[in-house]
Amino acid sequence: MGKKVIILGGGIGGMSAAHELAERGFDVEVFERQEIPGGKARSIPVLESIDDRGSQGTQGPAIAKWRRMKGHELGPNEKAPWLPGEHGFRFFPGFYKHIVDTMDRIPYGQGKVSDNLVKTTQLLLAREGADEMVLPSRFPQTPQDMKSSINAVLKVLSDEVGVSLHEMQLFGGRVWQIATSSHERRLDEYEKIGWWEFIKASQGSKDYKKFFGHGITRSLVASQAHLANTRTIGNIFLQLVFDIIDPTIPTSDRLLNGPTNTVWIRPWLNYLERRGVKYHLDCTVQSINFSHGRVQSITVEKDGIKTPVSGDYFVAALPVERIAPLINLRLQEADPRLSHLSELAKNVAWMNGIQFYITHPLPIAHGHVIFVDTPWALTSISQGQFWHDFDLAKFSDGDTRDILSVDISDWETEGVLYGKKASDCTREEIAMETWEQLKRSLNDMHGRMVLRDEDLDHWFLDPDIRHDPEERKLQENVEPLLVNLKDTWRLRPDAVTAIPNLFLAADYVRTHTDLATMEAANEAARRAVNGILDHSGSGATRCRVWALHEPEILLPWREYDRARWEQNLPWEDPLALISIAKPILEVLGKTGALSSINSRSFQRLSETFEVANSLPGVVNDNQTSPIEELLEVTKPVHSIVEEVREMIPSDGGLTEVRPRPGAQAQGMNGWEGERKPRQPGRLRIVQKP
Repeated sequence: MGKKVIILGGGIGGMSAAHELAERGFDVEVFERQEIPGGKARSIPVLESIDDRGSQGTQGPAIAKWRRMKGHELGPNEKAPWLPGEHGFRFFPGFYKHIVDTMDRIPYGQGKVSDNLVKTTQLLLAREGADEMVLPSRFPQTPQDMKSSINAVLKVLSDEVGVSLHEMQLFGGRVWQIATSSHERRLDEYEKIGWWEFIKASQGSKDYKKFFGHGITRSLVASQAHLANTRTIGNIFLQLVFDIIDPTIPTSDRLLNGPTNTVWIRPWLNYLERRGVKYHLDCTVQSINFSHGRVQSITVEKDGIKTPVSGDYFVAALPVERIAPLINLRLQEADPRLSHLSELAKNVAWMNGIQFYITHPLPIAHGHVIFVDTPWALTSISQGQFWHDFDLAKFSDGDTRDILSVDISDWETEGVLYGKKASDCTREEIAMETWEQLKRSLNDMHGRMVLRDEDLDHWFLDPDIRHDPEERKLQENVEPLLVNLKDTWRLRPDAVTAIPNLFLAADYVRTHTDLATMEAANEAARRAVNGILDHSGSGATRCRVWALHEPEILLPWREYDRARWEQNLPWEDPLALISIAKPILEVLGKTGALSSINSRSFQRLSETFEVANSLPGVVNDNQTSPIEELLEVTKPVHSIVEEVREMIPSDGGLTEVRPRPGAQAQGMNGWEGERKPRQPGRLRIVQKP
């Protein structure tokens, strides 16, 4: 057996690291705090027979009883005396590559776990007092997809949505700005700009704020529009859009076809254990013991007994709020960047799930539902329609026929039933308030009753929501979610630390994914394992890491913006600039005012930007790039463009975002598209051979 690796935390990051290490011959032990593997991704047994609704008083006995019954060994067609619950529903966007690649390597029956991913076809926007809006979650492939797309466009044009065409143009312009901005500018500037500020939400209508401010941030990534940075929100939003408009991608949204532990986590754990991984449940890491420049051991507590555990390498896969207290002064001195974790640990928000067990099939939409008007920023999935191999009648007392799994993303806004914030409500109040908000969005003004009180058989709230020990009327969340606030990239560490045998594999680590998700945790684990391979001198194949993909057709625009960024120039819309510059250049050309520049320059620019040889790396007849020509041509007209800019109809989202004085790129080395700091003066773009 190879060198020993100790992994702190058995969630997705810890299991991903264990997977990669075990396949490369390392001796691996994992220590997980929960009694069920999988971390936040785990599914949870709900014993309806003891009125288990996730409270501390019922969930502990429920899990103990489930373990005595060896519940994890039951197959999909066997009678299960419990209901499936979860921390929150699973979501696998089309751009997820790391976690799906791992699932491809986990056996399941005669196939693999990734076979259990099922495609959605719809995204439904539910609004109180208005008809819902159904959007395809993929490039239109059927007449129904096309009809949904056309209906959505018609509703927008008819002003039924409440967002004006001017506001749609503004938001579209902002999205275009992000899409045509270089990765360097996104990190240097947009990381420091709030999403609310960037899309000018404060100047927009109530519906504009609701759809494009709060809707995108709170409902999809559990963040706050006033605080979340534009780089993270913009990058992820672009990925979702690219997934939908790309006809080669089957869907932008995939779900599991059964309870998470049954169709994913348990088969994964079985595979790891067959590979020799030792997985310890119900163990809490108490300390990281550091001396002589290395981590010597960790102290683990189980059943009140503390035990030191030694190894050659240590991978910390704990969430940020749990790793931060373990980073003592000695560790901070050895790697000063670890001292930022205590500050980063404050940047967390609540996003937790509640399940409603319904007595009849309730396929509200074939995909996610976003409840646009709900104060608590609710999203949901009707799970029964996707669980084809699981007969819900065989769970618990047999009354359940569908599960409406709901995520609550805003815990600090007053509700409609009790007038209280979710964080101030009792568990019962949270359930009833959530149910009321769902009913108001789904039960329309024409008398259609989608949700009826008599159809609700049981409910279960995530057991991570607990009573605050200092104030019994308040709740605490023992597993919050990291959110990327403005200018926090500088606080986040890399997977490979300055301590030679300590590595990090969690969603707060710097990754291309850049969002607290299963995908980010898996990518961080791969980076940590690659660091171990490098430090150990292993010849094993390195883990593959993917950057976020953006269409090649936008590459010339991003390259143009990179050249401007390197010269400390603000973003400029290339399309708008060319449309203004061309007639001006034609007039100036006739007067001979452009004699100082190459007379063929603009003509070549117009031609080359329309064909493939406009991409960087292609040399044209005079050995200059289209990007250089664009910069050269636009020099004499920039001042004129500024004077005529007011002639452009409306803002259109073209207002420039100028860098702060003295802004510097921080922590950019080694990241996709981030090549080097800005240089003063004219920068010549060197062609690739």
